Amino acid sequence: MKKLFLIGLLAFICTALYAQNDLINLRLEARADYQREYIDGDDVEDNCGFDGKFLNIRMDGHIGQGFSYSYRQRLNKANKDQSFFDATDWIYLTYTKNNWSLSAGKLVVGIGGYEYDRAPIDLYFCSEYWHNIPCYQFGVSGAYTTDSGNDKFMVQFCESPFMGELSDMYSYNIMWYGSHGWFNTIYSVNLIEYAPCKYISYIALGNKFNMGNMSLELDFMNRAASGQTFIGKNISVVGELSWRPNKKLNIFGKVSYDVNDTESAADLCVLPGTEITRVGAGVEYFPLKDAVNDVRIHASGSYTFGDNGNVAGALLDKQTFLNVGVTWRMDVMKLGKQMLSK
Repeated sequence: MKKLFLIGLLAFICTALYAQNDLINLRLEARADYQREYIDGDDVEDNCGFDGKFLNIRMDGHIGQGFSYSYRQRLNKANKDQSFFDATDWIYLTYTKNNWSLSAGKLVVGIGGYEYDRAPIDLYFCSEYWHNIPCYQFGVSGAYTTDSGNDKFMVQFCESPFMGELSDMYSYNIMWYGSHGWFNTIYSVNLIEYAPCKYISYIALGNKFNMGNMSLELDFMNRAASGQTFIGKNISVVGELSWRPNKKLNIFGKVSYDVNDTESAADLCVLPGTEITRVGAGVEYFPLKDAVNDVRIHASGSYTFGDNGNVAGALLDKQTFLNVGVTWRMDVMKLGKQMLSK
């Protein structure tokens, strides 16, 4: 059913584009790094050396009469069970009428926070929660945007990120995106099925404070299930301070803290017995005068300490991670009505 739905959606987009000749914006983005990982000073040999991190294609456009679409495919991500769509981050169709919109397809699961919201290609080291949440699932969402455009409220019903081999598990998400100059938000409340008829709830509060050429992103997430102390036992906190003295340079420092001081099996991202902290910093350089973000050179380093209840977790005690690399984004094709009529 999922394959038929996506094939039908792609066919509809292509047919409408051919008929309407409205807009195709096709981009390719890639990132390659050289990295070193150490645990208590010893090399982690299978995570050292050159690595092709990302190779993505993205296509966006307007079909006409209120319809638009967005599609992103990871070309370097393995497909499971021979399914092409395992490597599809998202593909969805949106209908917009006045202040209202309705989207259907494979979507980003509506969970708050700036670290979670940022594209993976733009992240160098992350929290334990970020590494373990499958954030793209099939579903539908409806949104209302205020007349000023400063606030967007979204309700979403989608597959659970934790469904695994099961298909009849769901996530219910309510989000608020706020943009108010110096203060911006990505907030959510979530009820997510982690096992059949068993739910974990989230309160995820993403805050961004703009101060001239500096910005502070501060995320707080609280997770709880039935029988747990609701506030403070199972949380993730992420803070990132950035300073951009000019268009070509960005310097940042970042801290993440994940803790699960419960005995519940409800949290499948940050396991019980975890209390782990990651601190790091980095620099980004944008060499192009125009299209300033299309080429980026970066260097970053982080150090992790504490306990991880997941022996196969991404963050480990006394872990050092160093990384340098380059990212580039290229326009492959841009077509609109005027260009196609020439």
